[in-house]
Amino acid sequence: MKVCVITDNIYIFENFTDLLKRKPQEAQFDFYYTSWNKAFAEKFGEDGAMKPIRLKEQGEEFFSSYDMFISLHCKQLFPEQLVENHLCINVHPGYNPYNRGWFPQVFGILNKLPIGVTIHKMDAELDHGDILYQQTLDLRSDDTSKDIYQRILALEIELIEEHIEDILSGNYKALPMESEGNINYKSDFDKLCELDLEKNATYGEVIDTLRALTFAPYENAYFYDNDGKKVYVGITLRKED
Repeated sequence: MKVCVITDNIYIFENFTDLLKRKPQEAQFDFYYTSWNKAFAEKFGEDGAMKPIRLKEQGEEFFSSYDMFISLHCKQLFPEQLVENHLCINVHPGYNPYNRGWFPQVFGILNKLPIGVTIHKMDAELDHGDILYQQTLDLRSDDTSKDIYQRILALEIELIEEHIEDILSGNYKALPMESEGNINYKSDFDKLCELDLEKNATYGEVIDTLRALTFAPYENAYFYDNDGKKVYVGITLRKED
């Protein structure tokens, strides 16, 4: 069996390859990263453990050379030709069908919909398709977006390690999503980032907004001061010992 794995997350890549060493597979894994991912290009180059790829530039000859495609935080959309004609599995940092799309944990903090991890078959829609495995994570009172995202990554590795053999052998029951749920795009995230200083909100709503947008070292939330300059805002939360 030949498997194409595409990831743009170094933590996921390193932990996934480590677990493969602990669970020897008969399958052959080829690893790729999105061609415009500068961090991966600097780390792996053209001839390292991974190779750059742009799926839109690939054709059926390339797609047919693999038995399965796995997306692990891949930055590019899989072409319709690929997902409709080949087995494609996505490990998604969200609990489908809730908050599909961009930064599920950000919107989960705000709309209180379930947060977690989903492994699912891919179809032509974003973060959509029959579910193989999923698990929720509890949102803690002192979580920022980065805090819960780090726990999401760890849970993804746990679920992959637990189920990788069944995924490769097809020994699973794929269930349709219980509903279409909701979806968020980058434009929705960008709107969140600009804080409206005239908006009425409770302290709880303000704290949730700021912690949903706090993800060091990135500067997300901001407002404009009287000079028209952006002032970036983050939050620090610490639960008492």
